[in-house]
Amino acid sequence: MAGLRIEFCGEWFEADPEGAFEIGRDGDLEVDDNPYLHRRFLVVTHEHGMWWLSNVGTLLSATVCDESGGVQSWLSPGTRLPIVFPRTTVVFTAGPTTYELQAELDDAPYADVHTDELRGLGDRDAAEATIGLVPFTTSQRQLIVALAEPLLRRGGTGLSELPSSVDAARRLGWTTTRFNRKLDNVCDKLDRIGVKGLRGGPASHAKNRRARLVEYAVASRLVTSDDLPLLDLDPADALADGSGEDR
Repeated sequence: MAGLRIEFCGEWFEADPEGAFEIGRDGDLEVDDNPYLHRRFLVVTHEHGMWWLSNVGTLLSATVCDESGGVQSWLSPGTRLPIVFPRTTVVFTAGPTTYELQAELDDAPYADVHTDELRGLGDRDAAEATIGLVPFTTSQRQLIVALAEPLLRRGGTGLSELPSSVDAARRLGWTTTRFNRKLDNVCDKLDRIGVKGLRGGPASHAKNRRARLVEYAVASRLVTSDDLPLLDLDPADALADGSGEDR
């Protein structure tokens, strides 16, 4: 039987195939004493020869992907998916805090999918590159990095605070109006290729959209710690590729 281990903040847990491994405010893995987090949020079980990750919460969702970010799923309340890769990353947000944990599976039935097309590119080339089918300008990538900065600087699994739009705009030296306009553009682009949770009706709160963008960007390796220098890029360089246009 393939063993499954889960790591959070440097601490490892062994999942028991004969029982349920619970993740949340209470449980086998007590993530955080966060009132926005369900007491029982995620549950790992072993059924029919496979490990499964279930969302037993009622409000929160999680982003789940393979190590490289090439395969990704959005685990909404009441749904479950099999754990099939050697390393699986799980990212979710509760209130102002974003969490990341990792699962390692022995003798995994599938290999990680590698997406190396952006590795080794400079900032200018990366700005023109296509991620999936979506081209991002330098300023749009700056926005994503500004929101994901706490996670990217953490250097491992754990928890971090999600920046507000005001704080992220200030970090970039932008007005909040400009930031929100570019955030709309980024979310629209990702929504068009099927990334869930970035658009919706009046119930779609701005904080939820920012959280979902960060979860997707970090889990899918849309941005990595190698992109942090974009935050200190000279505004003139960011405009050189036409990213001053809101598109």
